Order: sequence, then C-alpha cells, then structure tokens
Amino acid sequence: MGTIYYGGSATPIHIEDRALAHLKVVIATKLRRGESFTVSWRHPDDQPRGRSSIWLHESIPLRFVFDDPEPTLLSREWIEELSNSANSSGGIMLVAEHFDSAGAPAADGELAQN
Repeated sequence: MGTIYYGGSATPIHIEDRALAHLKVVIATKLRRGESFTVSWRHPDDQPRGRSSIWLHESIPLRFVFDDPEPTLLSREWIEELSNSANSSGGIMLVAEHFDSAGAPAADGELAQN
C-alpha cells in the first residue's frame, strides 16, 4: 500500500502501489505543465463509506511513497484512461485497472518501469 503526502495534511492518502505508480505519472505530467486539477477516489472497504477529492496544484508539496522497492511495470491503457479523466472538468477519478480475459494487464499496453 503506497501513500501520498499532500501539503500540510496530517492525513496521508493510502493507495495500492500499482495504482499509485500510474497516478504518479499522470499527476507529474499535469503539474509539470502547470495544470491544476482534482483527484477523487472511493474510500476503501476498511474506511467509512464515501469518497474524497483533493485539489492538486504545483505549488503544494507532494510526495509519493511506495511500499514495494521495485518499480511497477506500467500499463499504457490505464495511464491513458487516467489522463483522459484528468483532462475532464471532473478531474481524475481513480478507477480500477482493466484486465484482459486472462486476468492480467495486457502485455501490449505495458510501458517501461517507472
């Protein structure tokens, strides 16, 4: 389980490492361009029911921490899906990765490690 530390928030945001690796690519790209946006997610089952959103801006400190020391192999399709939502008026909605019929990420859509 990875963690996002955003601004001075005393509450870290916990996101599964693979999802966080994909989200990091999209967030870094948007912030590098000077684009502000929101990121929203549904609360995990072990938290009270609901969803949260944060406003991301390049001037606010942001840190990604991964539990797994090895970089994740990235899915081009998932990054594109997150990027498309980042460019919408609703901002990024963290959605689950789509898998092929075998239950694993599609090999033809994988990128080099992050």
